[in-house]
Amino acid sequence: MSTRLCHGRLGALALAVAGVLFVLYPTVRPWHDESTVAGATTSMSSNAWVAAHLFAMLGFVLIPLGLLGLQRLLERSRGDALARAATVTAWVGAGLVLPYYGAEDFGLHAIARSAAPGHGADLLALVHDVRFNPVMITMAGAGLMLLGLGGVLASVAIWRAATLPRWSGLLFAVGLLLFVPQFYLPAWARIAHGGLVGIGSIWLASAVWTASRPAPATPPVRVARQRSASVLSGRTAR
Repeated sequence: MSTRLCHGRLGALALAVAGVLFVLYPTVRPWHDESTVAGATTSMSSNAWVAAHLFAMLGFVLIPLGLLGLQRLLERSRGDALARAATVTAWVGAGLVLPYYGAEDFGLHAIARSAAPGHGADLLALVHDVRFNPVMITMAGAGLMLLGLGGVLASVAIWRAATLPRWSGLLFAVGLLLFVPQFYLPAWARIAHGGLVGIGSIWLASAVWTASRPAPATPPVRVARQRSASVLSGRTAR
């Protein structure tokens, strides 16, 4: 198998695993009323909180790796330049998003565990200060928008290249574009959004994997017949 096809398959695996992780993220995440001290403490102090956000962070790491495999697959096609832009955009976006998710995961978890009843800490104020730090939330918002742009560029690259099924990047792009709006939706809608990102990523992974299969070797009998035909045609021409 060529290096190009090998990278394509690795990219497909990265996208498929990312899809599963983004399904697990909102499914495993505890959903309590975080506007109350009791709800925030229950959710954020749980191990499920840590696991869920870790799944999301790993998914954000894998998406640019998957797009890198897609870019290698689309080299020297009409979608090459856009695929490169999608990969770089998604990588920068993921880098901007990860600090926020790290604070949500490990920072809020530590705060919630230390702010147990009787310790006197104002948990909700601390949570607000972490989540709405101006620098961090600006970085995260910009990162998520760049990830959405990366998904759109990847979808357009697939359409232009016509190497993969042209619609195979659509759900992937839509899922990434909706990452910011879904934060304002109820729990069931956020879980549904995780399913959308998962389906879109796995659909794209399947298309990349299929396109990365080596071309079947020509059977020896057929080669022999082709050679015989060429010899006979050469003799006939004489």
